[in-house]
Amino acid sequence: MILLDGKATAEAIKKEIASQVEKIVASGGRRPHLAAIIVGEDGASKTYVASKEYACEQVGFDSTVYRLPTETSEEELLNLISRLNIDQSVDGFIVQMPLPDSINEQNVIAAVDPRKDVDGFHPINVGKLSLGLPTFVSATPYGIMALLENYNIETRGKHCVVLGRSNIVGRPIANLLSQKGDPGDCTVTICHSRTKDIAEYTRSADIIIAALGVPQFLKGNMVKEGAVVVDVGITRIPADNEKGYRIVGDVAFDEVAPKCSHITPVPGGVGPMTIISLLRNTLQAYLMSR
Repeated sequence: MILLDGKATAEAIKKEIASQVEKIVASGGRRPHLAAIIVGEDGASKTYVASKEYACEQVGFDSTVYRLPTETSEEELLNLISRLNIDQSVDGFIVQMPLPDSINEQNVIAAVDPRKDVDGFHPINVGKLSLGLPTFVSATPYGIMALLENYNIETRGKHCVVLGRSNIVGRPIANLLSQKGDPGDCTVTICHSRTKDIAEYTRSADIIIAALGVPQFLKGNMVKEGAVVVDVGITRIPADNEKGYRIVGDVAFDEVAPKCSHITPVPGGVGPMTIISLLRNTLQAYLMSR
């Protein structure tokens, strides 16, 4: 069993990005600039945005974070997005989800300039992805593809089961893996909360992408010998330790790992790849704008 080490893979990509930034600055160019908007006090969102700030610093990007109170109106948020859309010093920006219930997420996503949509959520970028056209790919699926490529995981002709149908992970990763290319050329099955007897599908899978958001859902008896398992989930569950919790994924790791040829750990698997993919998209946006 081989661990798909997202942390080590992300560090290698980070060095490549930092080297490109050094060359840009040495030739008289400005640094790529990633901005983030966070509305409210969601703890997970705060942690994630802080990680993005730190990653930007490591690769030499400029970064700006707009921290808005929970009572921010949709109109105020859309006005800020409009300003960032025309700010030539900002190459890409994200609006951290979830948003307060008073704000319509789809209105916000649609308001972002597709050329600066480094999260890859805008309908235009989603449409381009579905057609196999060059575009910004949402960060988690982009990171998963990079991880499979880094470890030379054979995908052509393989059966991949995706657990989850979200617009952020499930649908785009299914799209990417079914497209022509390497990695790609998979036969893909999407399972979700209404799928009957999910284990019947997972036991036939060569590759499983677990993105349901249900802690330790995938058990050992649901996986065949030699499968590749990518765990996207991340959930805090109570534990008798100093923190009072431990982090687990959608996969019951101790049961599943012995049967796998490759598996991602949680934490340290998909998470670091998501952040580094956001930086790759930002660099792409910067180069496109030049």
